[in-house]
Amino acid sequence: MDTKVQVPAEAIEAYDLFIHGHIDRRAFMGRINKVAVSTVAAAAMVDALMPNYAAGQQVKPDDPRITTRRESVASPDGNGKIDGLLARPSKAGNTKLPAILVIHENRGLNPHIEDVARRFAVEGFMAFAPDTLTSVGGYPGDDEKGGALFGKVDREKMQIDLYNAAVWLKNRPDSTGKLGVTGFCFGGGVANALAVRMGADLNAAAPFYGAAPANLADVSKIKAAILVHHGATDTRLVQAWPAYEAALKAAGVPHEGHIYEGAGHGFNNDATPARYNKAAADEAWKRTVDWFNKYVRDAK
Repeated sequence: MDTKVQVPAEAIEAYDLFIHGHIDRRAFMGRINKVAVSTVAAAAMVDALMPNYAAGQQVKPDDPRITTRRESVASPDGNGKIDGLLARPSKAGNTKLPAILVIHENRGLNPHIEDVARRFAVEGFMAFAPDTLTSVGGYPGDDEKGGALFGKVDREKMQIDLYNAAVWLKNRPDSTGKLGVTGFCFGGGVANALAVRMGADLNAAAPFYGAAPANLADVSKIKAAILVHHGATDTRLVQAWPAYEAALKAAGVPHEGHIYEGAGHGFNNDATPARYNKAAADEAWKRTVDWFNKYVRDAK
């Protein structure tokens, strides 16, 4: 845990339940108050759990190493369109680049995921981070409100929007046609689902704490190289990994899976200090960049 405030596991679990919509704010605060020794301690825990996007930012929007712009992707069979942030290394000019789709958690395209897209641009990729809340006005600037809006968007159409974003990114004139996808929580599950849906049209996927494909029989459709990241205390997903791994192995899919000791769900998110695990996040990021360099940038 990379924070001065000691946040017990029960509080982190309560936050995870809250942000995933399993309990409301009142129930969340009730659980925090049960494990806090004082009102001041409860407030400090909440402060450590809630996102601080300025503190977690690694690549500023005006960083001279990159260029960014807003793009809108047509999705007539989905919600009509999906907007997002496109980031490229500034020195690349119009050079064709390998592309990475970056898919957010269940709260919309918040500043942390935009920052992740910019980090990929610094690494020499073209990255696009779409916002599945486009049809309801986009990310509202607040994760709690974003989570509420997320629940109002048709999930099937949302998946279509993200597929259309992937196809658009792959086929851009400034893309090499080589595509990778990463995502976090909800986005990690989508990365796995896109690997099934896109087959040979996707080169690699690196899901962070995301659900495996709903039907493991579909793993045989995957042609992308799969790199899986889970925190060791994220019990449900860790327990599901061996079956997914066996299916990948049976299908002959290049893959690796890493379980990070001492890390939990959301360990990569440096904007939420109580969940962030710097050692795990740094190692997972290096592995992800190396994976995409091998299977996307250098893909034949």
